[in-house]
Amino acid sequence: MKAKKQPKPATGMNVQETLNKAVEEILEKKLDDLATILSGSDNGKSKLHAEVMAMVETGLFKIALRRSGNIKSTAAAFLGIHRNTFTDKMTKLGLDGE
Repeated sequence: MKAKKQPKPATGMNVQETLNKAVEEILEKKLDDLATILSGSDNGKSKLHAEVMAMVETGLFKIALRRSGNIKSTAAAFLGIHRNTFTDKMTKLGLDGE
C-alpha cells in the first residue's frame, strides 16, 4: 500500500501570501460592488474615485487613531505621513470632532 503524500507544512511566507491574495480578492469584489452602487454620475462625471478614497481614508485614519491611543503624531507615523497632513485630512474627512 502506497503512503499518502502529506502536504508541505505552511511557512509563514506561504500563509502571508495566501492571506494577501484572499484580502486582495475580497477587496476587489467589494470595490466592484461599490462601483456599481456609486456609478451614478453628474453631467457625465463620476465621483467614484473621490468617494471610494474618502471611505478608505476615513477607515485608515480611524484605525490609526485607535492603534495610537488617539495620539495624532503617532497615528500619522503609523500611516507614513506628516502630522500636519494627517490633521488637515482629518478635517477634510470630518474626523476632527471625534
